Amino acid sequence: MRIGIVGAGASAVCVIDALAQSGTCGGELTVFDPSPQLWRGRAYQRDTAVVLVNSPAEDMSVRQGDDGHYERWLKERGIFAPFASRAEYGAYLEETAHRGIAALRGRGWLVSVVPEAVEGALRGAGHLALHTAGGTAHAPFDHVVLAVGGGRPRDHYGLAGRPHFIGEPYPLAATLPAVGPDEEVAVIGTGLTAVDVVLGLAARGHRGPVALLSRQGVLPAVRQRTICHQLRHFVPERLHAMAGRGRHLALRDVIALLRTELTEAGADPDLVWEEISRTGREAPADRLRRQLGDVDCAHIGLRVLQLAVHICGPDLWPLLSEQVRQDILVRHHRTLMSLCCPMPPSSARTLLDLFDSGRLRVLGDVRAVTPLPEGGFAVTADGTRLTARHVINGVSAPAHRIPLPARRLVNALYAGRLAMPHPDGGLCVDTATSRLVGSGPANPGIYAIGDIAGGTFFFTFGIPSLVDRCHDIVTDILANQRLRDREESHA
Repeated sequence: MRIGIVGAGASAVCVIDALAQSGTCGGELTVFDPSPQLWRGRAYQRDTAVVLVNSPAEDMSVRQGDDGHYERWLKERGIFAPFASRAEYGAYLEETAHRGIAALRGRGWLVSVVPEAVEGALRGAGHLALHTAGGTAHAPFDHVVLAVGGGRPRDHYGLAGRPHFIGEPYPLAATLPAVGPDEEVAVIGTGLTAVDVVLGLAARGHRGPVALLSRQGVLPAVRQRTICHQLRHFVPERLHAMAGRGRHLALRDVIALLRTELTEAGADPDLVWEEISRTGREAPADRLRRQLGDVDCAHIGLRVLQLAVHICGPDLWPLLSEQVRQDILVRHHRTLMSLCCPMPPSSARTLLDLFDSGRLRVLGDVRAVTPLPEGGFAVTADGTRLTARHVINGVSAPAHRIPLPARRLVNALYAGRLAMPHPDGGLCVDTATSRLVGSGPANPGIYAIGDIAGGTFFFTFGIPSLVDRCHDIVTDILANQRLRDREESHA
């Protein structure tokens, strides 16, 4: 069994761990990635300690069926903070990858890492050949997993190359020293990346004014205390049964099932709808203050909603009609991201302190960010105009897109009829296996994980989602390999 993985970030770690845990013997595994920081990806580089993982430890395990895997790793190293740093999580990914590779080698696997980008793929006689940027052909592969990671932040205002514009903020330890302690800063975005930038500036002792800029001016919600809740009604099996074969779920039926889940969990659905409707209608500081006061509240409705979205989102999304999906992406995407991808309370407290001191504000309805002839930038937002010495691009990497470094490879897949673009972005994949859907003969075994499969799946970036998808991929790889072995033995 010969497997190639394109990319060496968190998704690749999940695949390697799943393979190692399967007990399969005697294969070949080749990982392609030119990055100097293997296994960490963009999100978990070595960086300042204030950049935190935004989920509790039990949601960050890369091992299917073992939610305590990461938590045990933390305790073994004496790390007991509620939310560890992303750099620490990157170390966990590195160690898990190394242990997985050692386990595979111990069972006779040949494992190698090629420090080059893959730019082409060709279908052979029952196998695939991958071509790297150096012009080398690597073959044959029975199965290939595209784990190319997310894209880079979009430069909405065409500021690339301008003095004092930081287009890629990570790692903050390398980019933020360019900002003087009293200089004015405008951060484009109000999501988790923008929050990281503000936290990084505060940790460096920055005293100047900071403005967060976005169209809607909505910050991530504040994560509440974790609860133990087992979904009973709003579960993938029930959603698939309601949809039936070849039908789309009506949104009213989805909402009714969610109401049942909330009610039987002892939560008031109307309070959940109220929280949803208030998104974007409160002043950011007021919303932060209120949500910080609710971290330990007895009402668990929002936490049940978050659990339901993360567990059932990948199954639910393909069951909705195209019209409903587009309506959610256009009208409700920011609300879902805010409520279901919240920030740690410690991050929220730092932001609130900055609001109260007058050093931080959030501006919505951004119309323009333009360079000034004398240096710096002019910002037009919320009907006002301000100037900033530095502009930092804190928008999240665009989901449901083909990352720029992977476009040559994807174009080669299109040319070979091995892949098709999804109408909502990314590539078409089979929902059960994450196998690419092409327009040519049967797919020889190419899988996609992460944002590159974002048209098919709504959540593509959270660790639980990656773990589930990688488990599906490895299960399908092993099943297809057993089928090949049987066919070869009969021949």
